[in-house]
Amino acid sequence: MPLRVRSCRICVSALIVAIISLTLSSAFAQSGSATPGSKPWMNAKLSPDERASLVLKEMTLDEKISLLHGTGMRGLGPMSPLSVRSNGGAGYVVGVPRLGIPDIQMSDAAYGVRSSGENGRYSTALPSDVAAAASWDLDAAYEYGALIGRELRAQGYNMSLGGGVNLTREPRNGRTFEYLGEDPVLAGSLVAQVMKGLQAQHVIGDIKHYALNDQESGRNAVNVNIDERSMRESDLLPFQIALRQTNIAAVMCSYNRLNGDYACENKHLLTDIVKKDWNFKGFVLSDWGGTHSTVKASAAGLDHEEPAEIFYGPSMKNAVEAGQVPIAEIDDHVHRILRSMFACGVVDDPLERSVVDVVGGLEVAQKIAEQSIVLLKNSQSLLPLDAGKIASIAVIGPHADVGMISGGGSAQVDPPGGNAIMPPGQGRTKWQDQVWFPTSPLKTIKAKVAHATVQYDPGTDASSAAAAAKSADVAIVFAYQWESEGMDLDNLSLPGNQDDLIAKVAAANPHTVVVLETGGPVTMPWADQVGGILEAWYAGSGGADAVANLLFGDVNPSAKLPITFPKSVDDLPHRNVVKPPKKATTEGEPDGWKRIAAGLPAFQITYDEGLEVGYKWYDAKEKSVLFPFGYGLSYTSYNYSNLTVTPGKNVRVSFTVTNTGGQAGAEIAEVYAALPQNAGEPPKRLVGWSKLKLNPGESKDVTIEIDPLYLSIFNVEKNAWQLISGDYAFLVGPSSQTLPLKESVGLK
Repeated sequence: MPLRVRSCRICVSALIVAIISLTLSSAFAQSGSATPGSKPWMNAKLSPDERASLVLKEMTLDEKISLLHGTGMRGLGPMSPLSVRSNGGAGYVVGVPRLGIPDIQMSDAAYGVRSSGENGRYSTALPSDVAAAASWDLDAAYEYGALIGRELRAQGYNMSLGGGVNLTREPRNGRTFEYLGEDPVLAGSLVAQVMKGLQAQHVIGDIKHYALNDQESGRNAVNVNIDERSMRESDLLPFQIALRQTNIAAVMCSYNRLNGDYACENKHLLTDIVKKDWNFKGFVLSDWGGTHSTVKASAAGLDHEEPAEIFYGPSMKNAVEAGQVPIAEIDDHVHRILRSMFACGVVDDPLERSVVDVVGGLEVAQKIAEQSIVLLKNSQSLLPLDAGKIASIAVIGPHADVGMISGGGSAQVDPPGGNAIMPPGQGRTKWQDQVWFPTSPLKTIKAKVAHATVQYDPGTDASSAAAAAKSADVAIVFAYQWESEGMDLDNLSLPGNQDDLIAKVAAANPHTVVVLETGGPVTMPWADQVGGILEAWYAGSGGADAVANLLFGDVNPSAKLPITFPKSVDDLPHRNVVKPPKKATTEGEPDGWKRIAAGLPAFQITYDEGLEVGYKWYDAKEKSVLFPFGYGLSYTSYNYSNLTVTPGKNVRVSFTVTNTGGQAGAEIAEVYAALPQNAGEPPKRLVGWSKLKLNPGESKDVTIEIDPLYLSIFNVEKNAWQLISGDYAFLVGPSSQTLPLKESVGLK
């Protein structure tokens, strides 16, 4: 009987969906009469702008407005009847079938396709974005985006909501793992490649969160204060670089206010800067629930509201009919969306679900992880471990027997088989769960040393773990710190008793290696006691194999930090995370977006450190750090020589790098510039880099052309970038704090 009742419910549900679908099809058919032969916009030889203009002429007002908003999101309130064709992703936009304009199926996809498990599909979890940034590898960034794009299409999506590129002003930000570090040139260049790879798969890409959404605490209520020059030269610069380097289709505006106005109705951000100054041709969409008005937001340059139609549905139509929103404004919004659809190929290459290449995805994820894991310490060449000489290993740490942790919130990728730390059948992920991927360090280490004894201790009892370490040749401690959207960290310490655990294990065995699974920097009071430290970040589906390959020398570490590791939170520009008063808290997930209309008061964050973001802050204040930006060790060694700097339209910096060690490796050679003193800038800034593969004894000559933008300052009075005349010092080396080569030249 229960089965029969359930079956009847399914039949009724299917009938309702069918009726709604037929009704919609009839409505669309009656709204116009374009036939395949009368669709000149389907001519792929025309430009995306021409095609968008042709479609726009044929659209009714209702059809135009249908492209300006989503239709709801499961779990966040009622869904529109129009969402019957939704693929179940974060956002769904109804297309215009009679004109050949497809639906837009959106999915969160920061480091892999989110919520695939709800559709019974598989997704590869790549290393987190900050991990990928540690590779400093433009080719790897392209493949990162290409893999996500392929898996999005295979699962029935044609728009990604990844592309996070907020600078790390606040390393305790719960979304640090979703972003690309603290330097605008590195972050902007990498996200451009990610978007190139993604959009090459005929998927609409976007970059976010525009702008200054640098912490999660009270993100819907906070007002960020910053001066124009600092904003342009730091937090906005990676967006500008990315949009210069590739045709990114969309920009997502953020939750916070900026200098008084919400980002999603901030005309200076959306129109003056992104659309006029940067000549952006794509569309601006709101973060989920980040729209706060109809008339003001539309005039400011917001083109599309997500996830529903609170302000851009019937309210927008009423505003148009009342003369409050000009039809030309609507046409501009719609044209930008249509143009992006044509430019990205989602019209000419309709979605067709397919099977995800699981094996290929794992190979890419592992390869990128191997280039992303940073060797931070290696006393007395403890690493790589010699599998043939080790008789016993103690593997210690929470859940290191079954998996590795990942980042939470809208970035969370569903692990195959469910959360590795939950019983079988109970591993479905939730918004604020700590999710561990089934990639077992214990298993991969055992596979490397088949003839050795490998003992596991969960680390819940430090004395027990120390005893296990004492009896082993080597102790490997896996430690973690979890981050998620919707929260910030109170400090940079490892949670629980992990610092004490590591200290006691290291006291019992000086041959202790710590593998960190974190979304950003952590403090390390035990750093001087251990023999080796690896920063593995959130390493993704292939993380355990990648870690084992580095530990045992099958892969030579090459990654460099994209973010500074401070000694203490006292060294940060802001000692405490600024949090809202309780009455102003609106960031609760998943329903926080529904409460933004409550008119809760804003609280203030002032970035009075201005231009001094990340390593620029520590340089300017002459603060020593635990591990500097751009730092990372190798199992070989490198030498730098023969620096020459040639002035010109693009300054050319040439030098030689030699592998002086005994192993093949890859070196990331970094170029910094110190601007003239009258420029009023921090001591130095990254202006270029090159990643070189070198065999033992091999030398390579490198020439890097410096983009003039990277040597310029923003002149607020002229609203333009300006190169200051004077002496520029160019510094070259393996990290921001180790720069053995220096040469100064005069530039006009």
